[in-house]
Amino acid sequence: EEALRKSEERWRSVFENSAIGVALTDMNGRFLATNHVYQKMLGYTEAELRALLFLDVTHEDYREANLALIAELVEGKRRQFQIEKKYRRKDGSSIWVSNNVSLVPGTERVPRFIMALSEDITQRKRAEQSLQRSGSYLAEAQRLSHAGSFGWRPSTGEIIWSEETFRIFQYDRTTTPTVELIIQRVDPEDAASVSQTIERASQDEKDFDIEHRLRMPDGSVKHVHVVAHAERDDSGEIEFVGAVMDISDRKRAEQVLRRSEAYLAEAQRLAKTGSWVYNPNTESCLYWSEEMRRIFGLDPQTSNLPDRKEFLRLVHPEDRDRFNELIDKAFREKTDFLQDYRIVLPDGAVRHIHEIGHPVLDAAGNIIEYLGTDVDVTERKLAEEKLRRSETDLLEAQRISRTGNWKLDASSGTVTVSPQVFRIFGVQPEEVTSTTEFWLSRNHPEDQKRIQELFERSKNQKTDYDADYRIVLPSGAIKHLHAVGHPVLNESGDLVEFIGTVMDITERKQAEEALRRSEGYLAEAQKVTHTGSWAWNVRTGALFWSQEIFRIYNFEPREGLTWSQFLERVHPEDRPQIEHKAKMEASQKDWLDSQSDFRIILPDGTIKHLHSIAHPAKDGSGEITEVVGTVMDVTEQWKARAELERAFEEIKRLKDQLHDENLALREQIDQAFMFEEIVGSSPALQTVLSGIIKVAPTDSTVLITGETGTGKELIARAIHKHSQRSGQAFISVNCASIPSSLIASELFGHEKGAFTGAIQRRQGRFELAHSGTIFLDEVGELPPETQIALLRVLQERQFERVGGNQLLPTDVRVIAATNRDLTAAIAAGMFRADLFYRINVFPIDVPPLRKRKEDVPMLVEYFVKRYAEKTGKQIRKIDKLTLELCQSYSWPGNIRELQNIVERSVILCSGETFRIEKAWLASTQPSQQELPGLLPDTLQNQEKEMIEAALADCRGRVAGPAGAAAKLGIPRSTLDSKIKQLKIKKHKFIS
Repeated sequence: EEALRKSEERWRSVFENSAIGVALTDMNGRFLATNHVYQKMLGYTEAELRALLFLDVTHEDYREANLALIAELVEGKRRQFQIEKKYRRKDGSSIWVSNNVSLVPGTERVPRFIMALSEDITQRKRAEQSLQRSGSYLAEAQRLSHAGSFGWRPSTGEIIWSEETFRIFQYDRTTTPTVELIIQRVDPEDAASVSQTIERASQDEKDFDIEHRLRMPDGSVKHVHVVAHAERDDSGEIEFVGAVMDISDRKRAEQVLRRSEAYLAEAQRLAKTGSWVYNPNTESCLYWSEEMRRIFGLDPQTSNLPDRKEFLRLVHPEDRDRFNELIDKAFREKTDFLQDYRIVLPDGAVRHIHEIGHPVLDAAGNIIEYLGTDVDVTERKLAEEKLRRSETDLLEAQRISRTGNWKLDASSGTVTVSPQVFRIFGVQPEEVTSTTEFWLSRNHPEDQKRIQELFERSKNQKTDYDADYRIVLPSGAIKHLHAVGHPVLNESGDLVEFIGTVMDITERKQAEEALRRSEGYLAEAQKVTHTGSWAWNVRTGALFWSQEIFRIYNFEPREGLTWSQFLERVHPEDRPQIEHKAKMEASQKDWLDSQSDFRIILPDGTIKHLHSIAHPAKDGSGEITEVVGTVMDVTEQWKARAELERAFEEIKRLKDQLHDENLALREQIDQAFMFEEIVGSSPALQTVLSGIIKVAPTDSTVLITGETGTGKELIARAIHKHSQRSGQAFISVNCASIPSSLIASELFGHEKGAFTGAIQRRQGRFELAHSGTIFLDEVGELPPETQIALLRVLQERQFERVGGNQLLPTDVRVIAATNRDLTAAIAAGMFRADLFYRINVFPIDVPPLRKRKEDVPMLVEYFVKRYAEKTGKQIRKIDKLTLELCQSYSWPGNIRELQNIVERSVILCSGETFRIEKAWLASTQPSQQELPGLLPDTLQNQEKEMIEAALADCRGRVAGPAGAAAKLGIPRSTLDSKIKQLKIKKHKFIS
């Protein structure tokens, strides 16, 4: 017993002092005994545990497994087992426990029981779980970061990979990684470089860092970044520990970033927008984009950025001060700034810049830097300027076209108008209220209701508005307007605003009214003149006939009448001609104006004669688009012409009969009174008459010379009268009486517009004298340019009108006359020698009256009889003294002087005897001082000097306003006589 007691004490001492918990349970699992370690571990007292089963303290997750193992002990299937499980402590918390459970065989006195040796392994379990979580986190972190780890021992070739490394290389987890397998995955282009890096690292035992590509089995490519660190282990061998990072996403991002930067640079280039960063503290630019450099004319690749001073040199001088003030203000107030300014490029070009700046502040509110953009708005500025000019042009166009525009805001009812609308309505802007009622109130009372209803209907139905109406101006005047409106809708279909135009069409309305009156007058005129108008559209074939054409053809005015219906009215004999002509003209591309005469037969059998005129109208390309024309009823004219032709036939018959009857009588008269107007029988005159008889039947040109008043025109008329042209016109032209600027037009005619005042074409004397005779009196007075034209007529028998270019033939006999010495004029350069030879074919010199004094009595008798009959006086005889006086007088004025004195004496004669006062002849006789040759030598010398001085001043010119005769104040003929008398050589003064 003592031994048993001691044994129990020893066992109890061991049981209590054990470092691990000990628990004894019966075969049913009820606690029999526990030591204090066990009790402390679970937080129960021994008494509390004795009231429990071991399953009561076992965690519910492990009860089933633990019960199964106990059952095996009870059944003898095993003697012991070890289990790690969780216990539930008294306070409800859980701990991990390692149990070593064994079955203790019983004795006769002690039944068998179960002993559990329990050790608290909660800390270890937590460390293991933490390690497992750390590994999981590492694996997950590697998976998420696409970075695997590896270890490589070059001496053995052993390589250890993490899960992510296998995933990166896409090798199965069971694969043993080797350098050869790694090289197999490397992109062929990078394989040599990677092999060299690995070999050099193993030889040099140094860290390495490399990027390369992997070619995956599916053909895809990965970019990897491999870093490795070399270190020695305890045995002294080199081992590389490193990481493999899949940087494909980063590479793609870099490519995207590069593309993005390229897109940004391209976008800035296209938008002409540059970006910049500026440090106000250092007054230097930290960054300029390429486009910024390009805008400012700098090399985009340059790294040199301008400071503030250099930048200001680029700013336009006129904008520099304003630019500085705005920038300084923004820096002081630490605010955004926005401004427009100009810059001057190195080549002198000017650009407009729109700049925005924004400050970046630190935590203390100090400016770190300014960042912003500069936009090249040159094109926009130019466009704005162009738009402003366009708006000005539009306003001017509206003013010229009298058109204004307006806008009605649907929500507010506000009306906005352009300046031209105020002018149209005759109001000032300050007089206007921006309401529809104001503008509608200006409408004419007769139009107000209609226009207001039309406008309201357009607004409600959201349709276009188009109306003509009248307004009453403040002055009471009335204007006609044409207004157009268009609704503007939003996406929901609601009316936003009404926009439109208003045009002053007063003049058009007045023109339309005038046109209607004109059309009425035209229709009435066509009715009165029996003339209708028509038009044919070549492209559409459409026909238009005026009312008078329907009346002429006896058709009822209606639509649908065709060409064939009108053609049926044409006389059968004329119809083929009209049809053929219409077809021919319709097929001609270059249709000219055409005319035709034809007849029509009306239903009652009446025949009308018509005259039609057609004219083609062409477009800008020269194509015929329309043919217009007229049809005139000329029946009355045709009848009158027929009657007139019959009358002409009768007149012709009577004329021929009269001609035959007069032939014999004319021969008798010619023989008896061949020169009835040329009076005299002196030998000198007979010589002239003999020449007339010889030259008259020919067409030769005749030059008649003689003093003024000798009857040169009578000689010319006598030549014409006895020529073969006597039945044609005799045209006389006094060349000295026509201004030199008009002589060419007088002789040859002129075209319309040839000179100021030439309002129509005019025939010249040569045209009027065609087939007859033209008498050029005072031919020596022709200006040089007219002499050339006359010479051409004499040589070529053709001429051109003044202002024309058409050569006109002429069949005219030319008789010229002059009182000048043409040989002297030729010597003085005043007359062309070739013209003289042309007109001097047959010269006739008419003697002065002083050389044919025997003809004076006959002439006095002839003139007395002529003027006595004219005045109705009976003069039966001529005073003998008068005849003697007339014969003794020299008659410097020749026959014209004699004729004038006789006419004056007849007028004053009161009886039957004709007398001439002696004083009249003395008063007409030039004084001794005026007659050349009667002056003393001294006076002649002085006169010669005066004439030579005048000729020198006038450069040899005698006639005309700038001639010497005008300068000396004497007649030209007198000066010519004195030049001959004094033997002055005037040609030496010509220069």
